[in-house]
Amino acid sequence: MGKNKHLRFAENTTFALLHQPAFDDIFNRDYRLKGQWHASFFRNGNPLTLELGCGRGEYTVELARQYPSRNFIGIDIKGARLWRGAKTATEEALPNVAFIRTRIDFITSFFAPDEVDELWITFPDPQLKAPRKRLTSPLFLARYAAFLKPGGRIHLKTDSQLLHEYTIALIRQNGMPLYEAHSDIYGTARADDILSIKTHYETQFLQQGLRITYLCFGLSQSVERACGR
Repeated sequence: MGKNKHLRFAENTTFALLHQPAFDDIFNRDYRLKGQWHASFFRNGNPLTLELGCGRGEYTVELARQYPSRNFIGIDIKGARLWRGAKTATEEALPNVAFIRTRIDFITSFFAPDEVDELWITFPDPQLKAPRKRLTSPLFLARYAAFLKPGGRIHLKTDSQLLHEYTIALIRQNGMPLYEAHSDIYGTARADDILSIKTHYETQFLQQGLRITYLCFGLSQSVERACGR
């Protein structure tokens, strides 16, 4: 491990807004703030948005800047990447930001039913050989249904045409509401102030000439029933 990673991991422990629970604290157990994010951490009742696989937290931080009356939590397993977002949010004293270092597999340990208003999934691994692990697979959608409010929206931004088309097919097969579908947000001028927020990886993808796609959709009753709602 490089020296910079060691320094970042050490500094991560000083950020009050970065939560790094031990495996035993969340495996088949609820994290201490589950159902309490509004009351005990943010100390307000503002809507809560999650960014899954947030990397360096570019979306989490910029959305928090633009929407001070909403709360945002970025989630990723890579501590060295989370350091950047946590440090920026700490330096700017953003009161509506938090980060969680964990695998998305454990996400239901962190959030209670109807606790989350919206999800952003930004440039996830398309899992070319393991569709079940895709963050828009039925497995993960059922997990999101356990805590996403009825009518809550999911935003997927990706450079992967395969993941884009896979998700559209899944939406149609399950009768889920599809609010927007764009196969090239910059080429069609769809990229507004929100969609034009660029992550580190998106900048690289654009330099390679890749098209950036966007989907906005909701969950169906069939998906919700799969998780017992």
